[in-house]
Amino acid sequence: MADPPPEAQPELLPGLARAEVKAARARAARSRPPAGPAAVDPVARVLVDVPLAHLDRTFDYSVPSTMADDARPGARVKVRFAGQDVDGFVLARAATSDHDGRLAPLRRVVSPEPVLAAQVAALAGELASRYAGTRSDVLRLAVPARHATTEKRPSPPAPDLPPYDAGAAESAWAGHEPAAAFLRHLAEGGSPRAVWTAAPATDWPLLLAHATAATRASGRGVLVCVPDRKDVARVDAALTAVLGPDQHVTLTADAGPARRYADFLAVSRGARRVVVGTRAAAFAPVHDLGLVVVWDDGDDLHAEPRAPYPHTRDTLLLRAEREGAAALVGGFVRTVEGEYLLRTGWARELAATREARRRVGVTVVGESDTRARGGRVPHDVHVVVRDALGSGPVLVQTPRLGYVNALACERCRTPARCAACRGPLGLTGATTPPACRWCGTAAEGWACAECGHRGLRAPVLGDARTAEELGRAFPGTPVRTSSGDRVLATVGDTPEIVVATPGAEPVATGGYAAVVLLDTWLLLSRIDLRAEEEALRRWAGAAALARLGGRVVAVGDPAHPALQALVRWDPAGFAARETAERMAAHLPPASRLATITGDPGAVDDALTLLVAPAGAEVLGPVDVADGESRVVVRVPRAQGAGLSAALRELQRLRSSRKLQAVRIQVDPPTL
Repeated sequence: MADPPPEAQPELLPGLARAEVKAARARAARSRPPAGPAAVDPVARVLVDVPLAHLDRTFDYSVPSTMADDARPGARVKVRFAGQDVDGFVLARAATSDHDGRLAPLRRVVSPEPVLAAQVAALAGELASRYAGTRSDVLRLAVPARHATTEKRPSPPAPDLPPYDAGAAESAWAGHEPAAAFLRHLAEGGSPRAVWTAAPATDWPLLLAHATAATRASGRGVLVCVPDRKDVARVDAALTAVLGPDQHVTLTADAGPARRYADFLAVSRGARRVVVGTRAAAFAPVHDLGLVVVWDDGDDLHAEPRAPYPHTRDTLLLRAEREGAAALVGGFVRTVEGEYLLRTGWARELAATREARRRVGVTVVGESDTRARGGRVPHDVHVVVRDALGSGPVLVQTPRLGYVNALACERCRTPARCAACRGPLGLTGATTPPACRWCGTAAEGWACAECGHRGLRAPVLGDARTAEELGRAFPGTPVRTSSGDRVLATVGDTPEIVVATPGAEPVATGGYAAVVLLDTWLLLSRIDLRAEEEALRRWAGAAALARLGGRVVAVGDPAHPALQALVRWDPAGFAARETAERMAAHLPPASRLATITGDPGAVDDALTLLVAPAGAEVLGPVDVADGESRVVVRVPRAQGAGLSAALRELQRLRSSRKLQAVRIQVDPPTL
């Protein structure tokens, strides 16, 4: 067939000519008589993509007969709204409209592909209500951008599933009770709900893969959400080993638009029934959803940084409730939210046995103990590292990135400041002079403003300096770092020292012979509601990478409750204690909190317009960063829905009156 002439192919013409051709086409389209309405269900209820709270509802449009087949529920459309063409989703088709006047017709169907599943649309509405946001904001998180070329390709069906091996699954879950009953319930089509506290040295991706296989044996789909891409890769490998290739897809933000959209379509079309991914995967339209899993729900990566700021755990638990699916909230520690699910009876405990908790020995060494040559590592820890290097790699977790990020006077301990801008002084290497971390000014002739002394000390050392000192202490042993933008995914089983910051610890083949946790006081000193809970989560995540029979040594205060919980591997007891303290102080999860942040005047206006439930407490306002102000509104948990409704109404009022915006977060992850 001959190629069409250039005038029929606008993409082959120069820019000006291409614009003229498109304009001519638009004029021709406007001159054509409009098509009549569709014979069946001529009304489309459309959710327009407009992030204004007072417009967060469906609008009725007429469906032309030429679009009757394509304008199906879930399809993307273009509509005329407020004098301009905007995107939207068809939520439903109807025979009649409540609108008395003439309905505007759909401009066009962008794609007949039903990318917005009914259950996801309903979930978006619930999340918008829960977090005082808009459905359009939620759907930007839920539905990836269209990739037209990818959409034209079919999604190949998955191969046949291998038979479910119940014996292998129960063997993998050995050491956790009542795991066997949980797996049987999944395989029989049940919907159990559990909060799982994993034992140290547990291959958790493999256990999740077996739980997935049990659910698939009942013909249902599975959705697994983990904090980051490194965890996705581990679960991906485990699923392939248990289910075989091409049985699942991975959904992550860094997959690229074409690959991500292809995987999304495979799920939407039912070609794949198992999904593993990061927080955006929580909205994946899995057919006949039977199990939702969130691993390490305390990780702040599960908290969406964009409005309306939904949390992966809450999103998945809402889905489990709505779709009758099983739920598994797992991690090496238990969050206070997980503990609250157990206290309310919503979920059952799935915990490590006493024997499994002793797979790894944990000890605490005081910071005042005799230190090795180089002054960084206590002598007892030095001995543990030396002995462990005889049989495998050693992981050293240090909470600070860099070389020396802060300096202080050697004599009086006053923090060293820049003479030019008063910023903190630091070191970037062993041979570089002190320099300001804000303006970069060198401070070679620095002297303490308090006592005049010229000597400097480093209160906290970064991972680079720690690696340097360990290299001197263990000459001939390879020392590697994993932090920042240089994160290692895995290391081998040969003797070496790996220095990593929290969350960047690579997985060692066969596990680490020893794990060392340095500067534990630093994580505990954070001014945050979750400081101790987060510190324990970081330590347990590193300690769990030790091999069976491995050693874990923490440097800190042996009497601190968080370190005691680590020694006993008792995250359940620690979570119970934290929850009791929170309940006594009327803090989440016993209450519902919301923060209103913005310009001080805008915050005052918001408080004036807010009609909070009876008994609500308003704390603040207080000044925060960048000249902004913040107030906290607190209500008992039973009034949480009322608070969310009041905040959503506040957003509608501010939007309709075009008042200055404020940022509203319901149950923020940090406070």
